[in-house]
Amino acid sequence: MAEVAVTLEEIRLTKKHLKSWMKPKTVKTPFVLWPAKSQIHTDPLGVVLIIGPWNYPFQLMMAPLIGALAAGNCALLKPSELSPNTSDLLFELIPKYFEKTYVSIVGGGVPETTELLKLPFDHIFFTGSPKVGKVVMEAAAKHLTPVTLELGGKSPAVVCEDADLEITARRLVWGKFYNAGQTCVAPDYLLVQKSIKERLIEEIKKALQEQFGQNPKESSSFARIINRKNFERLVALLPNQKVIQGGSSDGDQLFIEPTLLIEVKWSDDVMKEEIFGPLLPILEFNEFSEAIDQINHQPKPLAAYLFTQSKSQKDQFLDSVSFGGGCMNDVMVHLSNPHLPFGGVGNSGMGSYHGINSFLTFSHQKSVLFRSKYLDWSFRYAPYTKNKIKILKLALGLK
Repeated sequence: MAEVAVTLEEIRLTKKHLKSWMKPKTVKTPFVLWPAKSQIHTDPLGVVLIIGPWNYPFQLMMAPLIGALAAGNCALLKPSELSPNTSDLLFELIPKYFEKTYVSIVGGGVPETTELLKLPFDHIFFTGSPKVGKVVMEAAAKHLTPVTLELGGKSPAVVCEDADLEITARRLVWGKFYNAGQTCVAPDYLLVQKSIKERLIEEIKKALQEQFGQNPKESSSFARIINRKNFERLVALLPNQKVIQGGSSDGDQLFIEPTLLIEVKWSDDVMKEEIFGPLLPILEFNEFSEAIDQINHQPKPLAAYLFTQSKSQKDQFLDSVSFGGGCMNDVMVHLSNPHLPFGGVGNSGMGSYHGINSFLTFSHQKSVLFRSKYLDWSFRYAPYTKNKIKILKLALGLK
């Protein structure tokens, strides 16, 4: 669903619409410039660097590449060294289907990426953490290279008392524990209205058993943590005294059980950083405005989710909370619509892609005005007499 289907849908949409995206767009021309025609032409930026992450190492490399090629660019790919099997596959496929003059791929870790960032690319597309995103942006600034940063953050899911708790729980469990929580737009924590908190927790427990069985460790549908470093980081975040479901782990298998946490405070370690794992803190609120205040006291998240049937609460949420993108009464699935731009805001990133937005991200919008040799108005030229100034003001709509 995440790696192949999303990539294929991007290809289908781009092939279907690329011809129309590429056409020059004619726009209105002010009367004062008449007779003339104004157009926007799209140019490729040149050579772009695409740095991919490890959590969805195929899709998050291919999706920006589709946009870069559609816009006419050459690309250098740098897959993550933390997902070596997928990287090996890319090293096999890229040279097989692309001439290296147009698309090349390089390996390595931090030292190699550091050297790459010293080169004067025409655009850098990076998917990863805010911490590394700052390093990429600093390096790009030395060449005035534009960047697209797809980062992360603590994405909230707010559940109000009028939500359908069974469906809500099923969707939350799917989104939070898909890929063992190693998804940049996974719900990082829940904000649940106090009056339904206990009922929602029971529904979440039921949904966990339905999706992963009595023993998630034996489920072929539950993923493992990417490596030892991230496994130990997550175990260190786990406040055992606040666990009400799950909490077990196995270092040999890099397995961490889907875990629910209650009575969590913002001062706890698990709330100080993006979790990126199968730990779900559950916080509560009384009034809807309290939930909004808690979200707005944190850096702007990449995603936000609201479960309610109330139109006024949906409107209030959209008007009051700044986030990259999200869903009403679901989680994560907004990514699967290529007609929606995907990107962050503030600490969660800058720029967007998917569909036409990928084409625009990797294009320069070149403005061109085509003038006729006829009607070369003399009042635009010096010397500016009183009569000319009167005519100019009239033409420009000034008093």
